[in-house]
Parts: sequence; C-alpha cells; structure tokens
Amino acid sequence: MSEQVYTLVADGGRLDVLLSRETGLTRSRCAGLMAEGCCEVDGQTETKAGAKPRAGAAVRLRVPEPKPAQPQPEDIPLDILYEDADLAVVVKPCGMVVHPAPGHADSTLVNALLARLDSLGGIGGELRPGIVHRLDKDTSGLLLVAKNDAAQAALSDQLKARDMEKHYIALVEGLMREESGTVNAAIARSRTDRKKMAVDPQGRDALTEWTLLQRGRGCSLLDVHILTGRTHQIRVHMKHIGHPVCGDPIYGLPKGVRVPRLMLHARSLAFTHPGTGRRLAFTAPLPEAFLHGLAGNGIDINRI
Repeated sequence: MSEQVYTLVADGGRLDVLLSRETGLTRSRCAGLMAEGCCEVDGQTETKAGAKPRAGAAVRLRVPEPKPAQPQPEDIPLDILYEDADLAVVVKPCGMVVHPAPGHADSTLVNALLARLDSLGGIGGELRPGIVHRLDKDTSGLLLVAKNDAAQAALSDQLKARDMEKHYIALVEGLMREESGTVNAAIARSRTDRKKMAVDPQGRDALTEWTLLQRGRGCSLLDVHILTGRTHQIRVHMKHIGHPVCGDPIYGLPKGVRVPRLMLHARSLAFTHPGTGRRLAFTAPLPEAFLHGLAGNGIDINRI
C-alpha cells in the first residue's frame, strides 16, 4: 500500500476529530500522525491534536506507507569497541541514522545491531531496541547499547541523573574569546520550522559546557560536555552563542568554514556498568574525514 493523502476543509472544531471523521482512522492514530509532522493547515505543519483551525482552512494529512512492525537485521559493517552480556559500546559513522524513522526505514544503526548482537528484540522498544541515547545522523562517535531490560533501565537512569559523562569534539565557526564557558538555555521544537530545534524559555532544560582546545583559521576546536541530552543540543547551543558547528546543514552559516562533514564527534563516554558496578570509560578516534577538516583549517591534529 502506498502513501495516502487526504485533503480536507476545516470546520472550526478540533482537528483530530475532523481527521478521524473524514478518514476513518482513530483519533489516537490521527494524533500520532500529526505529532510526526504529517498534517498541514494552510501549508503550515500542525502537530497539536486539539488545534482548532479557522473554518474553511485547507487541511492536508499524509498517511505514510505501512512499515514493518520491527526493523530487520542487516549485515552492515559496525565498529564494536566493547561487548558483554549486558551492553555494547559501538562507534556510529557519520551519515548513519540511529533508528528507523519516516524516510529511513532501513540501513540504520539498529538494523546493523540486530545482525551483530543477540537478545536485542524488544529491549527499549520495537523501533529502537537497546538504544540508550542517540546521535544525529551526521554526528559520529560513541553510542551505548543495552542488551537486556535491566541494563536498559539502569543506564537510562544514569543518563537522567547525569551520572553518564559524554564529551564531544566540535569545530565551530569563529574565534572563541574565552577559554571555557557554559550554555544554560532551554530547548524546544522551533515555533517557525518544525524540523528544527531552538532555544526557548518554555522548552526543556539543557546544559552544555565547553572548553577551548585550539584556535584555527576562522574557527575554534572545542571539547564539549553535555549534561543533558536534548535533540540537536550542541548544535542549537553553539548557534545560540554565535558559534555554530562547522558544516552544519541545518544551523550552520551559509558561507562558513569549508569542511567535508558536520564537525561534531562523540569522542568519550564514561558510565557505571549496571551489572558489575565498575566505572567504564571509552574513547573513539577521530574519523579520517574529520581530521582532514581540522587540518585544512589550521588545527594541529597532533595536539588533540
């Protein structure tokens, strides 16, 4: 079955009620489609099920083609740094989506994990089995995977309690004046572009610490420590302070520093093993393209 598109006219009442009545779908299904960005009112994405657009407004609802209930294993090369009965630490390459989503039904990290690791089915949800935290598609680096429910719960609790330490290497636009700094600014979905995140006082709290490592030609290399895990957090916070991440296709400068990729890499990860209680720490080497981008902009890669 291919994607279905419904074109309707608002009647002044609740949008989810209208959609359910005219499409035959349940209200909860309509609300879910709206939350996924599948509904437009007069050309603007509307995600709130209780919205009451003006009578006569043009409403468009997309119902995507049904996807398999569970992602399928795929034999995709994957760098696994550590694995035991409870968890695994993997290195996600730049360009790989973490879990299936609209437009990315396969070739994701989850597909690769299902082929390489056992006992992942259902852990953490059908579409993101074992995923404790995520990385953006174009961000490379360390990612933690739980292999059973107990490990998933314990590691998620560490993440919420800020007991998991995550550091990134980022090349940002411009020369940082200070040697270090903190960005404490709440983040929410952008009110003008639903595909973006933005600093918003009414959003969820977000805290980022950064330390200057080197200054290059029109750019600065930072060690970035995030204490919360909001979507696009580093990219949004760096833009907020006037130093967007180099090579960022969403939040970056149109004519910024020339680099081969998004210059953001999850370099180190430390956490307490949920089974043994030992503190574990891992480091992921900087990818070749990342190093090329640094060296090409005046950063001494031998000092990193």
